[in-house]
Amino acid sequence: MRRRSRVWVLGRIVIDALAINAAVFIAWYVRYQLQADLPLGEGFYYFPYPAYIPLALVLTVLTIAILRFEGMYAVARGRSYLDELYTILNSTTTAILLIMAFTFVIRPLVYSRALYVYAATLIALLLALARALQRMAYVYLRKRGVGVDRVLIVGAGELGRALMRNIVAQPDLAYQIVGFVDDDPERGSADIGRFKALGGTTRLPSLLRELLVDEVIVTLPWTAREKIIAIIQLCQRYDVTAKVVPDLFQFSLSRVALDDVGGVPLIAVREAKMSLVDSAIKRAFDLVIGSILLVIAAPIMAIISILIRFDSSGPIIFSQTRIGRGGRAFVVHKFRSMRVGAEEELPQLNGLNEASGPLFKIRNDPRRTRLGRFIRRPSLDELPQLFTVLRGEMSLVGPRAPLPSEVEQYQEWHKRRLEVAQGLTGLSQVSGRSNLTFDETVMLDIYYIENWSPWLDLWILLKTVPTVLLARGAY
Repeated sequence: MRRRSRVWVLGRIVIDALAINAAVFIAWYVRYQLQADLPLGEGFYYFPYPAYIPLALVLTVLTIAILRFEGMYAVARGRSYLDELYTILNSTTTAILLIMAFTFVIRPLVYSRALYVYAATLIALLLALARALQRMAYVYLRKRGVGVDRVLIVGAGELGRALMRNIVAQPDLAYQIVGFVDDDPERGSADIGRFKALGGTTRLPSLLRELLVDEVIVTLPWTAREKIIAIIQLCQRYDVTAKVVPDLFQFSLSRVALDDVGGVPLIAVREAKMSLVDSAIKRAFDLVIGSILLVIAAPIMAIISILIRFDSSGPIIFSQTRIGRGGRAFVVHKFRSMRVGAEEELPQLNGLNEASGPLFKIRNDPRRTRLGRFIRRPSLDELPQLFTVLRGEMSLVGPRAPLPSEVEQYQEWHKRRLEVAQGLTGLSQVSGRSNLTFDETVMLDIYYIENWSPWLDLWILLKTVPTVLLARGAY
């Protein structure tokens, strides 16, 4: 794994070096070839490109050194593209200013100042483009298992599950959880979704060998510090990276903020629930966007209503009781996509259930009408729920609204998904929909609750469009 990381870093440095040199050449070509008729100014001279090669090499070394100092070549999982853009702009500007200061002191009034402006702009653009292409290549390879670290989690308590849901919600982290161990007999033998329970910590030596583990992440409480030290030493013997998640009295990971006062590290704990201001912003978001969507969807809803009337006998709207925020019941309204009496047929179909946990889903449900097969794949049957959103009983974005019978089967940690208003779409829907296990769906819902922001809602809505149009994981 360490060798693979070194190769990856070296590759990025080589690509950046090529991009910087290409930018300097293009800047020279634009200034001295395409703009050959423009005056250079008093004291400035024309130089062929070979005369700029030493300058390009120094600029390359300086820029890469600054980028490295800024941590661009360190393995930083979860770094956003915007963070990389900011670092690129900052490093490029610093390098160019230093080069300008140096050359104007050593060789004043020789090089065209316009060339430096062109070079800085082009370096930033080419480095940003290189990073974008690398990210696309990385996603392509990650989907095929290349560059993905196999991770074993030690501890399946609240902290361990928090780590799992963060990994599930952020596939860009490139972690593949091969399973988890826990010395609690109950937790160590019960799978969490597709995450396999592999027994207790005594099995670690054999698991590290058999599962080809790249990294072990320990989420045990600090009261087990002797066991944590023993696990770290074991990992060192097997040349496996070991990381420890601070216990912090079992606080949620998203509630922890790091700060310092004069170099003294401080740990702050944020409130995990939405504030009144956050709730007001989310409600305003629902009202504005929901109203716009309802106006756009009105003609489609009218057409679907007419088609349902001609397609099969029965009501156009199907109403059903669901459980919302705080465990309160409310009624959802959807376009009817099944024949009348479909709910009474459910016990006869239990053996065909393809979902996990308390959910019930069948890929080719025989109860669907002809039109129902069409409107359910792009979720057109859920358009009437826009009225429920405007009434405030649901939100545009949030966990899926469960049936009362499903909630009755919830484990205690599952109930956290009821802390916010249920939504038409959500993080789990844009991350796999019906392809996810129930436990993974709950993990994504809890991650959404702990990390909510207006931008996250907007991102989920934008991701919903291709998910719905392509009917990913829908049935």
